[in-house]
Order: sequence, then C-alpha cells, then structure tokens
Amino acid sequence: MKIINIEAIPVPIPFTHGGPMTDFVVGKAWTELGHLLVRVDTDADITGYGDAFGFNAIHTTKTAIDTLITPIALGRDATEIGPLMDELAVKTHIFGRYGITTFALSGLDIALWDIAGKAAGLPLYKMLGGAYRNKIPAYASLLKYGDPDICARLTEEAIGSGYRSIKLHESTVAPVAATRAAGGDKLPIMLDVNCSWTPHQASKMAEALAPFDLHWLEEPLWPPENFEALAQLRAESGIPIASGENACTVWQFEQMINNGAVDYAQPSMTKVGGLTEMCKISTLAETANVRIQPHSPYFGPGFLATLHFIAASRDIDLIERFYVKLETDMYDNTLDPVDGLIRVPDGPGLGMDPNPTFIEKYRMDKA
Repeated sequence: MKIINIEAIPVPIPFTHGGPMTDFVVGKAWTELGHLLVRVDTDADITGYGDAFGFNAIHTTKTAIDTLITPIALGRDATEIGPLMDELAVKTHIFGRYGITTFALSGLDIALWDIAGKAAGLPLYKMLGGAYRNKIPAYASLLKYGDPDICARLTEEAIGSGYRSIKLHESTVAPVAATRAAGGDKLPIMLDVNCSWTPHQASKMAEALAPFDLHWLEEPLWPPENFEALAQLRAESGIPIASGENACTVWQFEQMINNGAVDYAQPSMTKVGGLTEMCKISTLAETANVRIQPHSPYFGPGFLATLHFIAASRDIDLIERFYVKLETDMYDNTLDPVDGLIRVPDGPGLGMDPNPTFIEKYRMDKA
C-alpha cells in the first residue's frame, strides 16, 4: 500500500474562552486555535488524517512537511510505519532533532496509524492491545486569565457541566486560591505555570502554594529542560511535578526521568513524534515508575489519537480538554464531554474523519 499524496492543511478555528482575549501564546490577541491537519492518501483508496503542532506555528510546520517530509515519504509503503519514521528522523536531523521537524513527523505518524487501523478494520485502541475503558474522564484546562474572579466563575461553570478536575494556566497565587474556594477542598487542581519561574522563584512560590494542595505543579521552571533544578524542586517542595509538553522524542524523556524530575511525564502526541514515539515513552515511564499524563490541548486527530492511547493504557486517569468554545468543531461536537466523560470512538483507525465541509470552510490555503 503506497503513499500517493501528502497534504498539510492549515485550519485555524475561531474560539472564545469566557474571558478577555489575551496574548497567552501567540504575541497578539489569541482568537483562533491553529491546527495543521495532515492528510495522507494511498493507492488502496485509504486516507488517514494526522495532526501536527500547532497554534500560530502551523504555517512553519506545513513548510517542514512540504519540503522535508513529503519528498521522502511519497511512494513509500504506508504500512512500514516504524522503518519510515526512523528513516525520516535520520534524514531530517540536520534541520533540528526537536521542535518543528519533530512536529512535522508527528503529523505523518498519526496519519499512518489511522491508515493502519482502517486497513485492519480495527479502532486504534485495538491496534494497541485493547481498551481498559471506553469513556475517559476529562479535566477542564482553563486558559490564562490573571483574574481570580474569572477563574472562580469558570471553575464553578466547568464543575456544573460535569468536570471533576481543573487545570489553571496561571503564575500567581490569587487565581489558585479563588479556584480552591470555588471548587472546594476535594477538587483536584493542576497548575501549569508555562515555564515562568527561575528555580529560586519556584521554590518561593511552592511554599506559597502549599496550602492549596495542588494535584500537580506543571512546568514551573525556565528553561523546561533544566531537569536537575526540576528534580530539586520536586524533592524540596513536596508538590507532585508534571512536565514534558515541550519535550520531543523518547530521548528527552529519558533525560527527564533519569534525573528524577517528574511525577507525571506529559508527552504531547503532536510534538513528540506521534503515536510511535508515545508508545516508546510510555514503556520508558512504566519501567521507571513514572506516571504518564499526555498533554492534549487539541480538537483534531491529535486529540483522537491521544484518546485511543489513553484507552489502551492501564494507568492514565484523565485526558486534557481545553475549556474553550469553538466556532465550529471538525467532528461535529461528537467528542464533547458528557458528564465529564469522553467516549472513545470504535470505528476503524482514529474512529472518525474531520468533516470535509469544515475543512473547506476553514482551511487557509484554499485558492
């Protein structure tokens, strides 16, 4: 089964999130979630969809797919996922082992696994050995507001809609205190700092956050690859540490885990190298007694692949769901949580394809 076409499709989706639009990650008012769909067609009339990170870097990642990945992958056997991904990693490593190059590889890898499941007539979770559950609890991943009142209001709203865990993206104490007050003593609260603090600042902030009983403290340090300092913070603070959304490949996770830096390793399906690399990271973490908790602020094939991966994993409790309202959803809202749970689709491959009408309306590269 040969690959006959690879198409990287930038799809920004307008959204709102219950607060004022900020420059959280894109340097300007953040009003669109950028997705890069990767469509792979084969000569067996089977098409797979992948998802490459992401946000306002989708055009850069598209260029990497178009110029680095596609010329090598066209004409290759779509069923030889491991050998092809290894070859692509070797041949593109001079452009950087991590970041954009690996994001591009991730999109292709996810699409090839989608094709493999469709060819076998099996949902992806069965390709991974079977599901431990068919509904996954989701946690509401709030964006950054810097406003305790907004955090409290959205926490109450999310709990009312069925969520039982909340993640904040904040770097001060007041929003955490407000969320704890709004959610009560038993609500699991995760805090993602987005690499905001020096080790000294993190130590002081950990002391201030101790009364709020965080479920985990996520990426507290700059730079995130300062694993020695992260391990020291973990040992001294007593707060469980999560990190890994900015790490690529199993090799960076090995460094992180060998340093004793994390309680929760957070590989991101669209960043680490796709499902192939996720499986390697999962095995590594299991043998080191480190929990896996995938990072998944997506609404496309990357989210679906993460959902299947979690379903086939015995020891992952939750899936991250960005707490935003999309103008339109590419899967017609079939993946929205119901009572805080997301059902794993049981169709072949990823279980469903993006709505073609959605793609036609929102793609940025149409003539």
